[in-house]
Amino acid sequence: MLPGYIAKAVPNPSSNRAPWYKNTAPTYAGVFLWIVFYREIASGTLDRAGVGLSLLALLVAGLISYGLFYYVPATLGMKTGFPLYVVGSSTFGTTGGYLMPGILMGLLQVGWMSVNAFVATTFILTAFGSSAGPGSLTFGVIAAAWALGLGYVGVKGIQYVARFALYLNAVPLLMILVVFARNVGGAAGFKPAHPSPYIGFVMLVQIVVGFFATAGAAGCDFGMNSRDERDVKWGGLVGVLLAVLIAGGLPILSVAGAHVLYGAKDFQFDSAIAQTGSFASMVFFLFAIASVAPMCFSSFIAGNSLATMIPGVPRFTSTMVGAVVAAVLAITGAAANLVNLFTIIGASFGPICGAMAADYLLSGKKWAGPRKGINFAGYGAWAVGFVIGILPFLPISEDTKPYLQPAAVYSFIAGFVVYAVLAKAGLQPKPVPKIDAARVAAR
Repeated sequence: MLPGYIAKAVPNPSSNRAPWYKNTAPTYAGVFLWIVFYREIASGTLDRAGVGLSLLALLVAGLISYGLFYYVPATLGMKTGFPLYVVGSSTFGTTGGYLMPGILMGLLQVGWMSVNAFVATTFILTAFGSSAGPGSLTFGVIAAAWALGLGYVGVKGIQYVARFALYLNAVPLLMILVVFARNVGGAAGFKPAHPSPYIGFVMLVQIVVGFFATAGAAGCDFGMNSRDERDVKWGGLVGVLLAVLIAGGLPILSVAGAHVLYGAKDFQFDSAIAQTGSFASMVFFLFAIASVAPMCFSSFIAGNSLATMIPGVPRFTSTMVGAVVAAVLAITGAAANLVNLFTIIGASFGPICGAMAADYLLSGKKWAGPRKGINFAGYGAWAVGFVIGILPFLPISEDTKPYLQPAAVYSFIAGFVVYAVLAKAGLQPKPVPKIDAARVAAR
């Protein structure tokens, strides 16, 4: 007997799929164009690595995100037509898949929905000169409308999420370009005050890859909407690699220029925004509007997870319950403290992606199908990789922590190696008879 989340799974038919430029690329680009990604990307990196090395780090991080974290999950989604939570039953087992990556991904995305609602509401109020904060009626109304309204868009599916992203991505891109134009004149003259090239480089790689890890695993959910390998390839190259270079590179150049031209005191993107003068309030408002695409991304992935793992509950109900929880966390201000917590939880997805990649290669570059019970090779790989991924968050010497980076990459490598070793040692269960729909995996 297969669990309901597998037995009731139906692959996404070819008729529901679309070209990469209509779904995968714009949606992933929208995630990177969210200001949370680049607001503090220069802190602790640019002042150590300098401009040139920082841009090289972005290129390396983009290639890692595409090649290690996105490509295999997206390919598996394309080949099978199934979301991450069904595909993951090979790497973690039919029983083990309930927790990982199933429910874990859904809960994590609800958390990111709350962070998004909190940040967007704060930006909207800042733009209008309001001092209303968490707990106030004004803050509560905006945060609730944001979470519930965009949660509903996620319910509607990838085609609606992509439609929002396709048009709204132009907003943050335009704002980034405006800020860039105002500050870039001084970028070439920037020199790091505390040069430490290696630490600056690896910290920047960690910021990008750590931010992307969960979204990379969600590549299954986007791959199942891709028609072929070409869609997987170009959706990632444009939506991940190119987006990292633009959404990370232009803000770093802007912050560098703000330091040289205007004497900015910190390395937050806000300091570069401030140089736009009277236009700054409008910029904050438009950056809030730009949070729509990543909010839709999180609600879509949360809905996919919860609807798959709890098939008896309608997708609309489970997604909107998640949106309500997100709204409450934002309104109370709890979401302001969730980023570090969910960054730690997100460390889970380095070894998850590593274990999935090893399983994919060991299975002849195809989905092996659900494996009975708990796949201890997958859980062993996750346990080792997770410990490595959270080392920088443990109470150890601050001078040591930078040398543990990029932890997300090391956790991926650990997950890959440990899975391969344990699978060869016989700790990988045999696949159970596949559901009929899974025959597409043989493609």
